Amino acid sequence: MRHAQTYAARAVFDQAVANYRQTILTAFQGVEDNLAALRILEEESRAQDEAVAAARESVVLTTNQYKAGTVSYLNVITVQTIALTNEITAVQILGRRMVASVLLIQALGGGWSANELPSGSSPTPPCC
Repeated sequence: MRHAQTYAARAVFDQAVANYRQTILTAFQGVEDNLAALRILEEESRAQDEAVAAARESVVLTTNQYKAGTVSYLNVITVQTIALTNEITAVQILGRRMVASVLLIQALGGGWSANELPSGSSPTPPCC
């Protein structure tokens, strides 16, 4: 009888350890995945910002060419469309970066309850 209880207790303990290990591994994977996503999205964002800047310059140049009468307004509309598309893509990348940041905070154990937020009436004294 005692041997069976010991065996059962050890099995429960082993299951708890296995669950704990799986939880830790899942948390580490979440942290790694989101750190990698943030790094990749930062590179994408940098490249997209360069594309936005180039597109804006193209709009200025094409608008000046239109004002000088060397190109049609269709060219202006085309470069404006490209510039807008680039800006939309930049905003989408920014949104994905924000989502990855929130997921990283969550993977690191960040809480999401409004009750956990500091209230505006009682400021927390600075640490150290």
